[in-house]
Amino acid sequence: MTKKTEMKSYSLAEMKDKYIGKVGTADRDEYEYELRMDVLGRMIKMARQERNLTQEQLGELVGVQKAQISKLESSVNSARVDTILKVFKALNADIHFNVTLENKYLQLV
Repeated sequence: MTKKTEMKSYSLAEMKDKYIGKVGTADRDEYEYELRMDVLGRMIKMARQERNLTQEQLGELVGVQKAQISKLESSVNSARVDTILKVFKALNADIHFNVTLENKYLQLV
């Protein structure tokens, strides 16, 4: 007689808690930050491609080298906020910021 083993399934949140750290820990905060920066880089790339611009052309519009656009698209971590704002302005993209401060929600549009 073969004994069946039941496999437990885990949610993404449970997996993050187990392998990265619980919400509020330094490791989890760093992971979430890097994830947001990765998404921002992908958004820049998608917007650039939708505008049919090369990295070099976007760099010229922003006033930076092609290499900096490439770095932005792959990882925004080292980018200055003013550079990111210039990139989105050059792409004619609307930018919306949401900030939550202790039970207060602020939105900059």
